[in-house]
Amino acid sequence: MTRADVAVVACAELFRGDGEILISPMGYVPALGARLARLTFEPDLLLSDGEAYLLESPVGKPVIEGWQPFRKVLDTVVPHGKRHVVMGANQVDRHGNQNISAIGDHEKPKKQLLGVRGGPGNTANHRTSYWVPRHSTRVFVDHVDVVSGVGYPRAREAGLRYHDVHRVVTNLGVLDFGGPDHAARLVSTHPGVTVGEVVAATGFPLVTEGVTVSREPTAEELELIAELDPKSLREKEVPE
Repeated sequence: MTRADVAVVACAELFRGDGEILISPMGYVPALGARLARLTFEPDLLLSDGEAYLLESPVGKPVIEGWQPFRKVLDTVVPHGKRHVVMGANQVDRHGNQNISAIGDHEKPKKQLLGVRGGPGNTANHRTSYWVPRHSTRVFVDHVDVVSGVGYPRAREAGLRYHDVHRVVTNLGVLDFGGPDHAARLVSTHPGVTVGEVVAATGFPLVTEGVTVSREPTAEELELIAELDPKSLREKEVPE
């Protein structure tokens, strides 16, 4: 078992209890986690190929079980809270605001990134989680430079009905926003990682009461992960 295997399971756990909704995992490890969840404890998840098809078999050659073009996703799924997306994040602050747009002053940024993309719509309309493969103070900052994904205070001010920033999975552990006034809280550290290491790698105060150790994969899950990722590409994404 490796840190990458634990991260895959942590991403799978993001979807526990979701049931029959569309999931959109962005990134290799979140995609493995989604497929693992579909194969084990959440068989009703709807897996998309990212374009127009829903896939039945997440192992081997996928079998198409449905047709759902992106326009239909935007018209009938996204506005009604029936989706769970896992996005990346260049910056996240203690109240769940996320940035994938630019680093530095918005008028003259030091680095131009993707732009806000689907961040505002995702966080306004349905459950959103984040995947951060390298947990550091550069990512977890006191204030994001640009708000791409909407955090809790802004969502409350705007009265967003379906806003739900669920969790953040990193190479060190799992965070949520269950602290006072939806402040960031450390839920679990991955095996071999201490609470102190996570706190030191985070650029804002973390709630650290009741921290557990992230669940290790079962023997069955390890076999499935190896089958889903025979070239072990997950190891390149998750540093020890």
